[in-house]
Amino acid sequence: MINSFKNALRRYLRAIRIWKSVFILIFCLWYDSRKWSYTGGFSKTKQEIRQKQRAKWLTKELLSLGSAFIKLGQLISARPDVLPKSWVVELAGLQDKVPPFSFEKVQEIIESELGERCKEIIDLDETPIAAASIAQVHRACLSSGRQVVFKVQRPGLETFFKLDLEVMQKVASLLQKNKSLSRGRDWIAIAKECKRVLLRELDFRVEAQYAARFRQQFLEEPKIKVPGVIWELSTKKIICLDYLPGTKINDQETIKKNGLNPSSIAELGAASYLKQLIQFGFFHADPHPGNLAVDSDGSLIFYDFGMMGMISDRVREKIGRMVRAAAVQDVTTLVKELQKANLLAEDIDLGPVRRLIRVMLKEKLTPPFSSDTIEKLSVDLYELIYEQPFRIPVELIFVMRALSTFEGVGRTLDPSFNLIAITKPYLLELMTSNNTNDLLNEIGRQFGEIGTKAVGLPKRLDENLERLEQGDLQLQIRLGESDRQLRRMINAQQSMGQSILLGCLGISAALLGSSNKAIFSLLPIIIALPISIKWLKLQMKIRRDENIERLQGKQ
Repeated sequence: MINSFKNALRRYLRAIRIWKSVFILIFCLWYDSRKWSYTGGFSKTKQEIRQKQRAKWLTKELLSLGSAFIKLGQLISARPDVLPKSWVVELAGLQDKVPPFSFEKVQEIIESELGERCKEIIDLDETPIAAASIAQVHRACLSSGRQVVFKVQRPGLETFFKLDLEVMQKVASLLQKNKSLSRGRDWIAIAKECKRVLLRELDFRVEAQYAARFRQQFLEEPKIKVPGVIWELSTKKIICLDYLPGTKINDQETIKKNGLNPSSIAELGAASYLKQLIQFGFFHADPHPGNLAVDSDGSLIFYDFGMMGMISDRVREKIGRMVRAAAVQDVTTLVKELQKANLLAEDIDLGPVRRLIRVMLKEKLTPPFSSDTIEKLSVDLYELIYEQPFRIPVELIFVMRALSTFEGVGRTLDPSFNLIAITKPYLLELMTSNNTNDLLNEIGRQFGEIGTKAVGLPKRLDENLERLEQGDLQLQIRLGESDRQLRRMINAQQSMGQSILLGCLGISAALLGSSNKAIFSLLPIIIALPISIKWLKLQMKIRRDENIERLQGKQ
C-alpha cells in the first residue's frame, strides 16, 4: 500500500515537473514574438540573442528532465518545422553526459540477461569507458581471449520512459487543440513518432542489427572499421561488441604524434559518409566526435549505432533529379520536382518559393565554395522551413544534420576541408544513375503529352471561340503581390478599428468606475474581452506575415 502510494506520488510530481517546463516553453515562444517585449525597441539582433538564450535554457531543461527528454531533444533537432532555427541548431549539439550507475547494478543486469553464458566473461572492468542517459559501456575479456565491450542499459529505464511518454502524448494533444500552435504541425503524429523511435532505441537487439548491417557495408573497405556483434552475448538490454580502441577524431595532437595526416582522415571520413548516403542509403545519423575514432594505422572507426538513418531507392532517385536541376540552376524544374516529391504544401503561391530557391542556389551553390557551405546551407534550410510551406521529411533533415556535423569535424582536422569539393564525384554518380532510363521515360512522357494535346487542340479552340461569341469566356489574372498588399491593408484597418474600439471601451470603463454606479464599469469590460481576443489573434497573424515577407526579402 505504501509503495503504491509512493509510486503514484512520484508519477504525479514527475508529471507536474514536465508540465511546468512545457508551459514555460510556450510562454517564452509567445513572449519572444511580441515586439514590445524588447527593451529599447525591437531589432533582429536582439531577437537572435534572446533566441540563443532560450535555446540554451531548453537544452539544460531537457538534460535535467532525464533520458527520455534528452533523446526527445535530439529527435526534435531534426524537425526545423517545429522550433526556430536557433533552437534547432542548439539542440543538434545535445549530448547526454550523465554520471555512471554502480558496477554492482551492471553485474546484476548482465547476470539476469545472460544467465549461464556469464561464465564466458572472465574479466569485466569496473570503470566504464563511456556513460550516457541510455546506457554505459564496460570493457571485458572473454574466455576465448576476445577483447569486447558490453553496452548495458540503465536499470528501470523502460518504466521511466513509459511514464514520460504518457505525459508527452497529453502535451501533444493540448498543443494540437491550440489553433495558433498547431497550424501546419501535427503534434500528435510527432509524439507518436518520438514514442516509436524512443521505445525502439531501448531494444538493443535493433541496435545490434543496425551495427551488423553497417559493418557489412564496409567489409571490403580496409580503412573503415566497424565493431562486430557477438550475438550469443547480446540481448534486449545488453549488447556485446568487439573492442576497437582508437583516438578521438578531434584529438588532432595525438593524431599528428602517431604520424597520421589529419587531412587524409577528413577526406576518408567524408568519402565513407557519401558512400553511406548515395550508394547504400543507410547511414550513421549521429557522427559527433564521441562516435568517431582513428586507429593507429589511420583507419576510421565508427561507434554507437542507436541512431541510424535510411534513404529508400525511390527517395534517392528523387534527390538525383533535384540535384540535376540544382546543378544547372533550373529553378522551375527544381520546384516541380519538389512538388512531385510532396515536399511543398498544396495550394500555395510558388512565386516566393522560386525566389527563395533562386537566392539559395546563387549564394551557396555557385563556385568558389566556402569551407562551411554545408553548415550554412543547413542553417538556411532550417530558417526556410520554419513557418514556410515546405514539408521536408525527417530522413532528409537527418542527412543534412549528419553532413553538417561531419563538416565541422572535418574542419577541426583540416581548416581547409571542403566537403562540397569531395562530394562532386558522388553527386555525379547520383545524377547519372538510371539516367538513360529516366531520359527515355521523360521523352516518352513528353511525346505522349504533346500528342494528347495536339489531338484535343481543334476541339478546345472551337469551344473557346463559341464561349467568346456568347460572352461566357472570362479572363482570370492572379496578382500575387497585389493580393498580399490588399490583405496587409485589410489587416491594418481591422487592427486600427479594433484598437480604437478597445480604447473607447477602456475610457468608458474608467468613467463608469469613477461614478457612483461603479458596477456598470463591468459592462464595457465584458464587451471588450472577445474583441481583445480577436485583436491578439490579428496581431499574431500580422507578425507571422511580416516574418515570411522578411525572409522572402533576403535577395
